[in-house]
Amino acid sequence: MRRLAFVCSFVLLTISAALAQKGPVKWSFDAKQVEAGQYDVTFTATVQDGWYIYSQHIGDDGPIPTNFQFENKENFTFVGETTEEGKRKEGYDEIFGMKLIKFAGTVTFTQRVSTKDAGQSLKGYLEYMTCNDEQCLPPTEVEFDIPLSVE
Repeated sequence: MRRLAFVCSFVLLTISAALAQKGPVKWSFDAKQVEAGQYDVTFTATVQDGWYIYSQHIGDDGPIPTNFQFENKENFTFVGETTEEGKRKEGYDEIFGMKLIKFAGTVTFTQRVSTKDAGQSLKGYLEYMTCNDEQCLPPTEVEFDIPLSVE
């Protein structure tokens, strides 16, 4: 019985590690100064063909929406909402049985921030869920630490 539990644990860990390294979504981060003390921070997802990630703006009964959690919010003022741009598909989703907004290809989320302390980093994590037409992977968290430099 112990041996079976060990083998099952090992298999699950191996699968989890493989998915984390070779998943269908790759993230990159950037920050560009738009004026003194103000930056556009971008979170770019590159999604493999046939896979999707979900909008920040979907209902509670479906997949996990893409969302952003900032750890050091007290050092920043967030200007407006996080925007999303990319190959948007809106309509009925067979897997969840509801109307959804999802993105394929390259998706860019942008948040404008202001700070009085130039040279610091915006830290936190994002959470997203990815599916294709047959399956979904568990929600994934990706940490970020994005330096805001003066140009």
